Amino acid sequence: MKNIGYEFKYIIADEAQYIKNNNTQNAKAIKKINAETRYALTGTPIENSLSELWSIFDYIMPGYLFSYKKFKENYEMPIIRDEDGGTMKKLKMLIEPFVLRRIKSEVLTELPDKTITVLNNEMHDEQQKIYMSYLQNAKQEAMNEINANGFEKSQIKILALLMRLRQICCHPSLFIDNYKGESSKLNQCTELIKDAVEAGHKILLFSGYTAMFDIIEKSLKEQNIKYFKLTGATKVGERIKLVDEFNENDEIKVFLISLKAGGTGLNLIGADMVIHYDPWWNISAENQATDRTYRIGQKKNVQVYKLITKNSIEEKIYDLQQKKAKLIDNMLSTNETFINKLSREDIMELFK
Repeated sequence: MKNIGYEFKYIIADEAQYIKNNNTQNAKAIKKINAETRYALTGTPIENSLSELWSIFDYIMPGYLFSYKKFKENYEMPIIRDEDGGTMKKLKMLIEPFVLRRIKSEVLTELPDKTITVLNNEMHDEQQKIYMSYLQNAKQEAMNEINANGFEKSQIKILALLMRLRQICCHPSLFIDNYKGESSKLNQCTELIKDAVEAGHKILLFSGYTAMFDIIEKSLKEQNIKYFKLTGATKVGERIKLVDEFNENDEIKVFLISLKAGGTGLNLIGADMVIHYDPWWNISAENQATDRTYRIGQKKNVQVYKLITKNSIEEKIYDLQQKKAKLIDNMLSTNETFINKLSREDIMELFK
């Protein structure tokens, strides 16, 4: 795109996370438009790395945070790799005068309380044996893959190996045919739902694995608990119908929603309890899912439960999220952690 020669008084980039990657056509095009004053509006100024913050500032104030090469050397690497608190403070001082941050609790003061609870479960017997056996094989396979192809080219394979470990925590039958054993997490979730329904709660249950719903549905039917289900395969018209009926019909106690399909665009204030069956790499997606019920119009206190399997990859993912989120939150982020932004050391720690 060539510079068209016009100069505008203002240019406002709404949803500025779409220019977080400086190499995209979106970013290159908007940065060529001349304007006296530039604004960027986004709820996710940092999703994956500090390079995204640099790209947004490169649009607002070109050169203010130096070239990306210098920014990476002087700020990004010391902060992310070395957790250098002094460098983080310097960067924060640079950007603070130009950032206006709105926090939901400050804007929507009329919202009721939200309580987040982590519920741990422990694998037993056959499930534990399967997990430990697969863990050893996965660790060795990951090392072989990295040695053969290098860390950067091995990430898809590593992600697949980690996914299997996560699936075992949810329920081994997600990928093991004819598995007849139990899942400690499913047992815990069933008891939680049963007690909540008896206490009069309505529940949103999110999972990153739609296949897990087939298993949960059997459990709900055994308990005679009425439910709805929404996945990426649900048509738009059906989505609206399900949402409206769930909010209005007290007999429908549980709404099973895939994390990707239900993270945005749904108003489910009929629920007052949220269960995250499995932790997701993207903690912001979990927060957005919770906000399907914790939003304007909600009158009840909201209980959020995160089911985490002890001594497993889930516990390590959760701990890693908290560690990374605390650091990045200081730079006004949305607390996201993605697998492709983890270091080799972080990755191998997940296999321990």
